[in-house]
Amino acid sequence: MSSPPGGAGSAEGAESDHRRSPRPAWHPGGMCRNIRVLHNFEPSATEDEIHASALQYVRKISGSSKPSAANAEAFQIAVDEVAQATRSLLSQLVTHAPPRDREVEAAKARARAAERYGTPAAAR
Repeated sequence: MSSPPGGAGSAEGAESDHRRSPRPAWHPGGMCRNIRVLHNFEPSATEDEIHASALQYVRKISGSSKPSAANAEAFQIAVDEVAQATRSLLSQLVTHAPPRDREVEAAKARARAAERYGTPAAAR
């Protein structure tokens, strides 16, 4: 018996497995607002920034901002492993773009937030 078009074993089905699913209507696009770009800054990302991003990622995928006592060890191990993977990735990435300026990027983020929430962009 043959598989239906787009079913298991077909090239069409394999291709569709790699397509990105449409974003939910509530998702504005881009990445999670709380996970920050860490690549190509001068000076490089700090350990605190890497840890905060790893923590945010683990919180997001686990659905928990504070794990229960039973899950605390697994949660911390995951944060440590994501932070290590982040360090490794950042050390291997190559770019020809000039380094980003933290203050300029922060000002852009404040302007986006002001537009999104209808509040004035306050300088820090």
